[in-house]
Amino acid sequence: MAGDQKAKAKAEQAKGKIKETTGRAVGNERMTAEGRMEKAKGDARQAKEKTKDIFKG
Repeated sequence: MAGDQKAKAKAEQAKGKIKETTGRAVGNERMTAEGRMEKAKGDARQAKEKTKDIFKG
């Protein structure tokens, strides 16, 4: 289960980065903001999983 969540975090980070970059390239501030938000969500999920790993081991 933890590996599944880590993969989901990485996917969210990548999707957010792509969306942010695309938004910047086309001048769409809303898309850029949505990309930043998705990337931050992935970062938060990854941090949570790392914290869980620390307390498990």
